[in-house]
Amino acid sequence: MKIFQPYSLGSITLKNRIVMAPMTRNRAIKNIPNDIMALYYEQRSDAGLIITEGTSPSPNGLGYARIPGAFTDAQIEGWKNIASKVHSKDSKIFVQLMHCGRASATPNLPEGEKAIAPSSIQLSGEIHTDLSGTSPYAIPEAMSIEQIQKTQNEYIQAATNLVSAGIDGVELHSANGYLLDQFLNPASNVRNDEYGGSYKNRTRFLLELTQRTIDAIGADKVGVRISPYGVFNDMQGTYDDLVEMYSYLAAELSKLNIAYIHIVDHRGMGAPDFPTDIVTTLKNIFKGTIITGGNINTAKEAQAVLDKGSDLAYIGRPYISNPNLIEKLKNNIALTQPVMDTFYTPGEVGYTDY
Repeated sequence: MKIFQPYSLGSITLKNRIVMAPMTRNRAIKNIPNDIMALYYEQRSDAGLIITEGTSPSPNGLGYARIPGAFTDAQIEGWKNIASKVHSKDSKIFVQLMHCGRASATPNLPEGEKAIAPSSIQLSGEIHTDLSGTSPYAIPEAMSIEQIQKTQNEYIQAATNLVSAGIDGVELHSANGYLLDQFLNPASNVRNDEYGGSYKNRTRFLLELTQRTIDAIGADKVGVRISPYGVFNDMQGTYDDLVEMYSYLAAELSKLNIAYIHIVDHRGMGAPDFPTDIVTTLKNIFKGTIITGGNINTAKEAQAVLDKGSDLAYIGRPYISNPNLIEKLKNNIALTQPVMDTFYTPGEVGYTDY
């Protein structure tokens, strides 16, 4: 099957066309990638490409408890160890850079840090914190132009340090209602300056950041994740210029020759159906690699993603409980189901003991 054949992604060769999707697992004590995380990723290195859990480029991007960062020397050393383990198994690894923006609570941030976002619009509901139990989401501070520039600089520094540590590339997480997506979506961006209003203005932050990341580490080491029609984290699922905005974004990213666009599809997890065939629309515009997937449990389902025109297929939750997933898919072996109660708890249970 084509899904098990090698694939050239920029300057690297993937041993197969299956991508381990980024999944938050909350095992980074004090936000530092550790030995148990290195074992977790090493165990799952049968994937052609691993995209890591969301990793904050800055202290004020740490929205959740125990997510890793990439802004201190200790954090970069932790990622260096993980990269070495993954490479020893002939797999490749991109770190997903995720600034949580308004998807944050004050107890999850270092002392003195504040949640920031395109606009001062609070998320509804509550979030877990280790310090205070469940807590309301913070009311974010609307970012000034100076804060926008500072945040971009933090992304660039993180990307540069990660690649220097041996990571193969970075994914700019502009999906699922996190900071970059918050700029794109009219539910969270009501700015009236050059970063808000028209769809070209709403894409400005992401496109500027992408160009600057390319300048720092090279286009073939940069991917972008998007979630058109996504509603997670209070995003507006549909709006008048959605298709036009993502089409423009795909065209601009194609000009920049980035490694890939990663399109989230959460319909298999209960998200609303797509009103348009947005994946095909973007594939016809973007001339590079397209990653998509979702709800894949068999080799046949993974192959179907490629047959529909995408280049790589991502698999998420099955990788949690099946570290030897490729072997199981190749031999049609029944998959072990993950224990949801241990998705976000600290320690080995439900993490490295499958």
